[in-house]
Amino acid sequence: MPDISPELLALGFIWYVAFLFSTTCHEAAHALAAKLGGDETAFVGGQVTLNPVPHIQREPWGMVIIPILSLIVNRSIYDPLWERRDHRRAAWMALAGPATNYSLMLVAASGLRLGWSMGWLHEDPLTGRPDFASNVLSAFFSLNLLLGTFNLLPVPPLDGSTGIMLFMSENRAQRYLDWLRGNSYAMVGLLVAVLAFPYVYRPINAAAIYLLLRSRF
Repeated sequence: MPDISPELLALGFIWYVAFLFSTTCHEAAHALAAKLGGDETAFVGGQVTLNPVPHIQREPWGMVIIPILSLIVNRSIYDPLWERRDHRRAAWMALAGPATNYSLMLVAASGLRLGWSMGWLHEDPLTGRPDFASNVLSAFFSLNLLLGTFNLLPVPPLDGSTGIMLFMSENRAQRYLDWLRGNSYAMVGLLVAVLAFPYVYRPINAAAIYLLLRSRF
């Protein structure tokens, strides 16, 4: 049996709560952006909420059993014809999720910087371990940077695969949607994303820590 300390369990719980809240905000932002753009399918389905229960009910495996699968956006709660009518509006809807994650990351970074400068955040002088508030803010910073960056990869079924339509003409976007929605590339795209992500994420993570936290991690 692995040696699982109470401290490790507590830290894991903090990270999961941060993950659940961040993912809930991500999905709610998608649904709200869709509603503002004219597609009320997700709104009627109760997805425009910060209550995690409707999102857990829609993705129980992703948000409870296998958290990494919650990175896959289930687009069946949106009207497929809606993105055909205005591809740029659909692209903005897709990008609303990662934008929410980056916003939460910036809030966490601001909290860390303020806490350090004001002396509100501390480390144990004996072990060097950060206090509870530092762990919470660090979890929100790291998880939201990871979620936002991962979902921006331009491969299906991630948000970036729809977000790139911002740079397409109407005709090209329609042909792209024919290809994107007419093929079952979700698992292949996810595999490519998982394999490529470490190479993309490392420099972004290092830059974010240096610029926003001044290498305190």
